[in-house]
Amino acid sequence: MSADRLHALERILSKAGLCSRQQARELVAQGRVSVNGVVLRDPETWCDAERDDVRVDGVRVRRSEPVYVVLHKPRAYLTTRTDPEGRRTVYELLTGLDTWVVPVGRLDGDTSGLLLFTNDTRFADLVTDPASHVPKTYVVTARPRLDAAQLELLSRGLELEDGLTRPARVEKMGDRGRSTRFAITITEGRNRQVRRMVRAVGSKVARLHRSRVGPLELGDLRLGAWRVLTPGEVSALESAARSAAR
Repeated sequence: MSADRLHALERILSKAGLCSRQQARELVAQGRVSVNGVVLRDPETWCDAERDDVRVDGVRVRRSEPVYVVLHKPRAYLTTRTDPEGRRTVYELLTGLDTWVVPVGRLDGDTSGLLLFTNDTRFADLVTDPASHVPKTYVVTARPRLDAAQLELLSRGLELEDGLTRPARVEKMGDRGRSTRFAITITEGRNRQVRRMVRAVGSKVARLHRSRVGPLELGDLRLGAWRVLTPGEVSALESAARSAAR
């Protein structure tokens, strides 16, 4: 038996595109999952993904084809499936997509722009692995204005509470009123990193928009819309991640 086919029951359910691993654990605990006719209660039971008859509510689980999606996320949408406070989530925008997908990285509620989703955990892990250093470009509106010295600090790297940031590419786009607009490309994925970097040089992010991840640009995809990536785009993202990790 190939070791590649052996996985914990919760992982088999999530890889099939049926649910998240947390939801898979809940399904198993509820007695809704059987393997070869036997109801199992341990989500970490190892099973053969190809040969075992895994069923949820009596329906056989079959692995979904890989799906890769890009969403133009609006502000005020959370990168989560559900929110206990009833706030809007990005999954409300994925109408018409009948396969379970997970976000590849995150954007906070106040950030708009390019957000990837997939049911291919290998792809997600590759793109988000800190060792990959996949570049991400953001368009920032900061207030009050930033001068040349402050922008230079952002590009050279600066000390945050979780350590020194890596060098970034910064391109000023212009000033308007009390604000400065600029593009910044970073190769890290720390929590709220761009916002913290701007705060560290004495300003504050008024608007933040992710326009690019690796070679993939948001382009003219309208706000709130999603589309499936082309095979070429998937391949280019994988190549960028592997190249950056070398």
